[in-house]
Amino acid sequence: MGRRRSSGSLESEVLAALAAATEPVSAGDVRAALGGTLAYTTVTTVLYRLTAKGRVVRQSRGRVYVYALVRDQAEITARHMRRVLDSDDDRAGVLAHFVGSLTVEEEATLIRLLADADQPQPDGPSSRIDTR
Repeated sequence: MGRRRSSGSLESEVLAALAAATEPVSAGDVRAALGGTLAYTTVTTVLYRLTAKGRVVRQSRGRVYVYALVRDQAEITARHMRRVLDSDDDRAGVLAHFVGSLTVEEEATLIRLLADADQPQPDGPSSRIDTR
């Protein structure tokens, strides 16, 4: 019988494989990078869980999904905040409580970011927020 990995260990190995990739890769590519001994469904399950945790992003490429590592901790946190917000029907209430918990400095930053997001961007209609 083969050695059984802990789920955290396997997640770490998958994250390392994604970090080593120079572009988004398929579950089959991740499986091959891990030695090809894992079941394909095991790899897809781990990728699904990492996507749900906001550590990995998934996009459709033809008939398969490809995965990429989210490399920025702020993006991971923002994705988590989005999932939490989306899970509650009272979004206004959640936002009101969140804003009420901000420090004066955090509130000023949020106001500035919201104002910046309303400004037209030179590279197109989508707004990009500079968090400097």
